[in-house]
Amino acid sequence: MTTTSTETTPVIPLPARAAAALTGLGALAVAASAAMSWTWTSDFPGDLTYFGSPAGLQWLAIVAGVLTLLLLLAGQGVPGLRWAAPARSNNAVLYAATGALAVAAYSVAAISVELGGLANLEPGGWVLAGGGLITVLGALGLPLERRTHVPLRIVDKRLFLLVPAAPIGWFAAHAIPDDQPVAPVMTALSGALAIATGAVLLLQLGHLANSGLRLGKIERPLDAPRQLPSWVEVLIIVLAFGLGLYAITFGIDTEYGELFTGYLLLAGFVVAALGRSGLLARLRALTVKHRPVTTGAAFAAAASFPFTQSSDQYTSVATNILIFATVALGLNIVVGLAGLLDLGYVAFLGVGAYAAALVSGSPASPIHVQFPFWAAMLTGAVVSMIFGVLIGAPTLRLRGDYLAIVTLGFGEIFRITMLNLNGTTGPKITNGSNGIPRIPDLEILGFDLGKTHTVAGIELGRFSNYYLLMLLVTALVVLVFARVGNSRIGRAWVAIREDETAAEAMGINGFRLKLLAFAMGACLAGLAGTVQAHVSYTVTPDQYTFAEALPPNSAFLLAAVILGGMGTISGPLAGATLLFLIPKKLEFLSDYQLLAFGAALIILMRVRPEGLIPNRRRQLEFHEAAIPAQPTGDDATALTKAGA
Repeated sequence: MTTTSTETTPVIPLPARAAAALTGLGALAVAASAAMSWTWTSDFPGDLTYFGSPAGLQWLAIVAGVLTLLLLLAGQGVPGLRWAAPARSNNAVLYAATGALAVAAYSVAAISVELGGLANLEPGGWVLAGGGLITVLGALGLPLERRTHVPLRIVDKRLFLLVPAAPIGWFAAHAIPDDQPVAPVMTALSGALAIATGAVLLLQLGHLANSGLRLGKIERPLDAPRQLPSWVEVLIIVLAFGLGLYAITFGIDTEYGELFTGYLLLAGFVVAALGRSGLLARLRALTVKHRPVTTGAAFAAAASFPFTQSSDQYTSVATNILIFATVALGLNIVVGLAGLLDLGYVAFLGVGAYAAALVSGSPASPIHVQFPFWAAMLTGAVVSMIFGVLIGAPTLRLRGDYLAIVTLGFGEIFRITMLNLNGTTGPKITNGSNGIPRIPDLEILGFDLGKTHTVAGIELGRFSNYYLLMLLVTALVVLVFARVGNSRIGRAWVAIREDETAAEAMGINGFRLKLLAFAMGACLAGLAGTVQAHVSYTVTPDQYTFAEALPPNSAFLLAAVILGGMGTISGPLAGATLLFLIPKKLEFLSDYQLLAFGAALIILMRVRPEGLIPNRRRQLEFHEAAIPAQPTGDDATALTKAGA
């Protein structure tokens, strides 16, 4: 007897045409609300008081509504739009509709909290809320791909003790007079309890939704795509990267935290919707077919970012993101490929930065030499690699937690040593806590990166110049990672990561290859450190700690690799971008910034433990339950004989 684990049924029993009409009506309402006033006062960031002039969160509503309507019409087989939903799955419509509801709910909640109640909503805000709700209700009435049974999961029951503790803590904090010393502590504690309670309830709500909706995926091949001329396929790739550049630029350029939070909410649902529609799979097939064009388009899109900016305000953010991402890629060799847990990796970034600062002509350097850029970069990379070998040689015979403790100690030893080389407690080399200031700007082939230059009629400031330089360094690191990861050495690293004992039994020299991974990762971190020293003008020990509110530090670097997806190239790049932007954009939460950030990470890793962009092997490791069970007994024998 054959049973299936999936079915195509609606969650809410509605006629298919009525459900589609309801979804379309809600999507139109969400998009149309952007042309109306959402609130009466300009005190809310973005000034949502105008009619016919969308701003801030209203642009997100337009995107959510239009995308939902597009996927709905494509799924209904409307001629000319079928390309948007090759999988013909209504689940994509539901994801887009949920994104519209998320934007609506967040916008209404943000306006109410900041302005003091729902009374501050204008008709446009109510149309947005109603449209988002109608869109989701209609999408739940469409035939959806669902699993036949999903058991309800309950989080640890002890965590529900936070629910009564949160209001008790709030009342206790507000009962203490402000002039008491314990008042700030109680206020922070009550805020922490509130955020932790919200995270627990949100996680349990996700389990309830998963059990109730039972959304799944029916594996079926996509229809054969229409054959297009090569130049059209290349144009599609270029347009896709252009849209990606615009979306990333919009996220980086957000001027206030409320807009960035809404942007993140919508971006997550848009990616899920496009992936479920089959559109991303089609685009991936095109990029594989035209790999050289894809590589060139990706680099061109990244290089175009400074030309989209009118000042260096956000280009400096992008430059630091590239530095952070490059170091994360180096750590990905150590952690993602070789499986070595390194908790002091940021020290290698510091070694490269200090080495470059000492030989780059800073007046505070005791060496009093000024190497050309290429020599300073090689100095930073080589010195970092030497430190990697010196630290790795005596410690890489350790495994697991013991190796992690040793590397954590190395990171702290480096920072303390840089503090002590101040001329009082040790030789005067690094100036202690003052660091090495006034590091001169780079000059490459007569091109001074510290000055403003005009290219194609567009002025590029100092950070734009360093951004383009760092982009070349990142491209070099990506090339090294890709070539090494696909080589015999890379496969040996993966074997060591999976089972070092079995790998050594097969003839792999585990110690030598682990030392090579450690040295190469340190070298790449030092390479990024040489650029960071010139970008920041000053190198100080407190920039290279294990954990701090803002990256780069060892904890954030490790989180970027794990969150993005270990062993991949795009994973750490995406993880580093998010981990740099989120804390910076959540500054409006002030004292609760890191707590909210930590809660978001916990939920994300609970929902997607393999990372945002995992490789196939790691994805299967975390989702073995989703793999169809192998036949047993007589069925297995019959299959074996048939296969023979």
